[in-house]
Amino acid sequence: MRIGDYKESYSADEAVFRTGTVRVWMLLLFVAMAVFPFWAGPYLLYMANLTGVAIIAAVGLNILTGAAGQISLGHAAFVGIGAYTAAILTTRLGLPFLICLPLSGISAAFFGMIVGAPSMRMKGLYLCIATLAAQMIFEFIFVHWTSVTGGIRGINVPTASIFGISFDTEFKMYFITVPIMVIAVSAARNLFRTRVGRAFIAIRDRDISAELMGINLFQYKLYAFATSSFFAGVAGCLQVYILKIVTPEHFPLHESVRYLAMIIVGGLGSVLGSIFGAIFMTCVPEALQSLLSLFQGIDDKIMSYLYPLQTVVFGMLIVVFLVFEPHGLAEMWRRLKDYFRLWPFEH
Repeated sequence: MRIGDYKESYSADEAVFRTGTVRVWMLLLFVAMAVFPFWAGPYLLYMANLTGVAIIAAVGLNILTGAAGQISLGHAAFVGIGAYTAAILTTRLGLPFLICLPLSGISAAFFGMIVGAPSMRMKGLYLCIATLAAQMIFEFIFVHWTSVTGGIRGINVPTASIFGISFDTEFKMYFITVPIMVIAVSAARNLFRTRVGRAFIAIRDRDISAELMGINLFQYKLYAFATSSFFAGVAGCLQVYILKIVTPEHFPLHESVRYLAMIIVGGLGSVLGSIFGAIFMTCVPEALQSLLSLFQGIDDKIMSYLYPLQTVVFGMLIVVFLVFEPHGLAEMWRRLKDYFRLWPFEH
């Protein structure tokens, strides 16, 4: 009689879904995601679409910062490059959505490699400042290159269309955003199981040792920047078709900080952490605003203090998470799973 869960092959040991229980829960999750749009209203679907975009962008940044150890404060700029690429290709060249999507990612990856080129000679705070400079440069381009970007007025984008089907509602866009999000998350999860992903982790942990083992630091750092920027570009393309417009106001510096906060709150180096962090950073502010709206009409003077207070409460929540669980929400989830897996035993 066999007792325990033994892995008898390398493929079994490296499987993403290692047990039957996990497979059942994942199946239930996919069923829930498929059923969700049929009972949710337009606002919930809108938030679900924005959350899906945030997850894709956060996963990309976690590949660069969490896995490869390259800090970036310019991630929103690469989301913007993907967004403007999609808008320009759609409005001026008439290209369909299915072509704009990969081209947006490729465009962002190209500029990501340019920004990442100095990473061989810079790391830590110096690389952070370099990516911050890139964020400022691209912001300036988005605002002042009016002949291409439309300046502060931006570019209006038509509805996404696939094989003659117009995705003109939040309900329909959900069935574009979620499948692409699932593909992006699956690709990132499997990337860490490849030679390239393991090279990223080796560079993060000890770059000198990685180089001594034969890893080309410059080459793999460029790979990390390109991969991260590709995810950001895809997220930008989806965001354009959800909002139907792209302006420089969508990609300021604080948006880059928000993406960085997503992976820190969720858990650095964890794909699941990227998902948790994106959901937290997207949905919690909306939940706080909805909670405050319940008190609207009581006293206008009190409300004038309460509305700015939601930002303070949100910031305090982030600080609390970082103080009590520095490894993020993914670590909290792991501990919760371990508790119920061993319950009622302690060890």
